[in-house]
Amino acid sequence: MLGIKRVYTFMLQRFLPLLVMTFFICLFILLMQFVWRYMDDLVGKGLAVSVIAELLWYAALTSVPTALPLAILLASLMTFGNLGEKFELTALKASGISLFKIMRPLIIFMAFIAVGAFFFQNNVVPYAQTKMWTLLFSMRQKSPEVEIPEKAFYDQLPNINLFVEKKNWDTGMLYDLIIYDTSKGFDNSRIILADSGNLAFTEDKTRLFLHLFQGEQFENLRDRALGGSATKNMPFRRESFSEKSIYIPFDANFNRMDDSLMRQQYIGQNVLELSRSIDSLRLRVDSVGYQLGTEIKEHDYMNIPYYETSRDQDRGIVRVPQHDVILDKPIDIDSVFSQPSPGMARTYITTAINRAKMQQRDFEFRGALLLDQAKLLRRHQIELIKKYTLSFACLIFFFIGAPLGAIIKKGGIGTPLVVSVFLFIIYYIIDNTGYKMSRDGHVNVWFGMWLSSLILLPLGIYLTYKAVGDTAVFNLDAITSLFKRLIGKRQERSFTLKEVIIDECDTQVALSMVEDLSARAQELEQQYQRFSKLQRIRQRLLPTAPVREALSEITKKLTATEDYIWNNKNYKIVSLLNYYPPTPTRLKDLKAIVENSHKLIEFITDDNNRRNQA
Repeated sequence: MLGIKRVYTFMLQRFLPLLVMTFFICLFILLMQFVWRYMDDLVGKGLAVSVIAELLWYAALTSVPTALPLAILLASLMTFGNLGEKFELTALKASGISLFKIMRPLIIFMAFIAVGAFFFQNNVVPYAQTKMWTLLFSMRQKSPEVEIPEKAFYDQLPNINLFVEKKNWDTGMLYDLIIYDTSKGFDNSRIILADSGNLAFTEDKTRLFLHLFQGEQFENLRDRALGGSATKNMPFRRESFSEKSIYIPFDANFNRMDDSLMRQQYIGQNVLELSRSIDSLRLRVDSVGYQLGTEIKEHDYMNIPYYETSRDQDRGIVRVPQHDVILDKPIDIDSVFSQPSPGMARTYITTAINRAKMQQRDFEFRGALLLDQAKLLRRHQIELIKKYTLSFACLIFFFIGAPLGAIIKKGGIGTPLVVSVFLFIIYYIIDNTGYKMSRDGHVNVWFGMWLSSLILLPLGIYLTYKAVGDTAVFNLDAITSLFKRLIGKRQERSFTLKEVIIDECDTQVALSMVEDLSARAQELEQQYQRFSKLQRIRQRLLPTAPVREALSEITKKLTATEDYIWNNKNYKIVSLLNYYPPTPTRLKDLKAIVENSHKLIEFITDDNNRRNQA
């Protein structure tokens, strides 16, 4: 019992440091991906370091659900790979401790991580996502820093285009300025030319102060000419100045948005709030869909009401659907269109088409609103299921990584990293595909969100079974043999004369063995010829029991015949053995056995005759 506890402590001591290390590495990589993705929203805004650090903190919390499964997969692979590479796993098994007992402390630890991951996804992630997106939208709304370039128009100021010929980077003085001001409209634009000037913010950073020296101002006066009406001669004003000050509205402060609106979205809700939102959205979708369907069905097409109104004996109003209209005789369309005059036919058709198109647009618009509500419902359902998929993914990746590490027996960071990234890419592709299909309504939300787990769970079970039984996961020889059989590639023979022959073969016995082999192959060849092409392919890949027994018998006879005739001093006879197929599996192989056997029989017979004559 004490030894088992030491094993448990030993496993936790080996696993926990690797888990912490891989988790922070994965989290750092995902955080750098986030920074690269939203680089344009962060650079050039003059944001404080504390604001950027706050955004990265919330982004890191949001990335935990992605980093944790990958870290568990990599850590479990490295842990058991190190144990297998250093033969520590073999020593533990040799002492009578099964793989399940070795994994038991880590399985219990993974159970606690799965429970903690659920609470983290339910309580922390909604809060972090709300704060992160609020900060990101606030940063997008912030005005960029004013950095005036040389010999180029700067258009980041509202309604102002500023051109600077030269700039003193030490003092900030601008030379040869051209300013286009369209704040009063393009027709009333104002153009200012100045020899020099400087730009500064007011103390509250809500306006820009532009101090100009030695220049001229040109301004159109359209709004002052005859009350703003168009005139042939447009008046304008020209002003010369030696010094002039202009204030430009430009808020350079960082204004944080209120996160209450983002908190009400699906990304900021926990399981209880999502369940309530889903119930209300489902009720809304059902009611709106029922109302829209009822209106489409009961609409007064062609001015024919859907319901027939009548009174009953108690003088109550009764509305019942009208019966289908049954015509006594077909309508003469030409006579209808010719009333009251033949020229009205085009008017009737145009009016009918316009009414139909207007009704179609109305129903399509209302149907689009219904589809938006249905998509919002699916988004809430996806967010609810994601609360549980993280915990399950942690368990699945552990039961993939731990047995796989015990099988491949490769420690360090190289092989485990390659395998982990490969498996995680597969998981990410499947998970992202299921998410998009669920979001767009192509599959059921439950199936789409659990698709990756349903695919990887059998892999985890299979690897665990193989690792516990100490069996090879992949039989490379069998796979290579199957591949060669599929493409029709055959192994080449290499029979040559033996330098020393102890028991030379008897030609009569050899003839008897070759004839027996040829007869058995010819018998199976005739049976193969009765098969269709599809049946031949099936017999080659998955032969039936009688065919499998016959092929096994022919293979044994062929091997025995080759081993016996190889003890011959005649080079021609030995070389003919190379034309036999190594393993007969198809009709072509049986034909080759029969043809080569006939050649061998003929040559052995001729060789015997020559010897007898000599």
